[in-house]
Order: sequence, then C-alpha cells, then structure tokens
Amino acid sequence: MSKYRHLFFDLDRTLWDFEANSLLTLQEMYEKRKLGKRGVSGFEDFLKFYKDYNHHLWDLYKLGEIEKEFLSVERFRGSLKHFNIEDEKLSALMAEDYITISPTKTKLFPDTIEVLQYLSAKYQLHIITNGFNEVQFVKLKNSNLAPFFSQIITSEMVGVQKPNPRVFEFALLKAVAAKVDSIMIGDDQKVDIIGAENFGIDQIFVDYHYEKMESNPTYKVHHLKDLLQLL
Repeated sequence: MSKYRHLFFDLDRTLWDFEANSLLTLQEMYEKRKLGKRGVSGFEDFLKFYKDYNHHLWDLYKLGEIEKEFLSVERFRGSLKHFNIEDEKLSALMAEDYITISPTKTKLFPDTIEVLQYLSAKYQLHIITNGFNEVQFVKLKNSNLAPFFSQIITSEMVGVQKPNPRVFEFALLKAVAAKVDSIMIGDDQKVDIIGAENFGIDQIFVDYHYEKMESNPTYKVHHLKDLLQLL
C-alpha cells in the first residue's frame, strides 16, 4: 500500500454519521416548529416520509433535473404537504433550520479521529463530498475534522456530483495528485467506489452494513479502524 500518497475520503456516512446527526436535527426542528400541533401525526411518521422524499429529490439533483435551491425547500414543502400543511413560509424556515442546525451535530463513526491522526502522518488526506458548501465546511470545523485535510472538494465547486468523473478529475488537480498514487475511501458503492473505478483510481469500500456487493472494490473494510491494517 506504500504506493499511495493521496487518500480521498467521502464525508457523509463514511466519517460523519449522517443518519444519527440528521435524526437529531430533524427532532430538534420538529419540536422547534411545533409540527405536532400543526397536524403532523407524529415525529416517526414525519421522519419516514421526509427520508423517502428527500432521497427521491437527491436522485433528481444528482441527475441535474432540479437545482439545489429547489431541493433545499421542496423536501420540507413536500413533507408538510403530505400532512395537509401548505405553508410556504414554514417550508422556507425549515429549510434554513436544516442548513443551520445539521452541521452543528458532531457524531462521527467510531475511531474516526484516531484513524485520521494515524493516516495524516503518512499520507496527504482530502475530502470529496456531494454535500452543499455551506453545510460541509461547517460540519468539518465543528467535528474537528478540518485540520486533517489538505483539500476539501465539494460537488458544488465542480458543478456536477459524484460519480461524474469530472469530480474526481477536479479533486486530483486540486491535490496535485496522480491517479496511480491516489485512492478513494467511501461508503457508497455507486457514487464512491464505481465512480472512482470508472475514473481509474483505486478504492476502499467502507462496508459498515455488510451490503450486497454491486461493485468489485480494490479493498473492502467493515470499520474505519481496519484502514490501519491496510494503510
């Protein structure tokens, strides 16, 4: 593994525990905006519909069929409408809440800091993320992750999302890295692993959930700490 000089990490669901932090954020928003009194049948019902609808909108965003600004508000507008609440102001306020509150949550996957401390002494570390600029940079700062990374690449900087090869090309240019000495580390088989493979760089699939394999990654681990054995 000594041939690698540059490690490119995904952020959400690889280092930063997106599901746990998003749950805390949405719970806080549900209480703050008193959605139970507005007619929502309960937080679990709201969460279930929101997650499915948000996932659908992100799929459209990745395909370039909707804009970031529309996604940001529509995920709440559509969720509220499902519960017969049509309130444009509330939708906008919730969109602002999410952007403001979610990056303040700091739950990381086990051993994240320890692993990054070890790897940063041996390699150049970078981030490649599909998240929004105003959220991802704050997440990294609040979670004490930012100091470990030389370059932080967001899809917004490029204008397309992973797995588009332009994202990886842009990241290597920013890092002054070559394909042969770079490796992508992420949890999403289609976005991180197949995307990197198609671009021509090696990959480490962080398979937290023992998924059915859709890809043939260069390496696979089940916990971040397993990276210490590989790298």
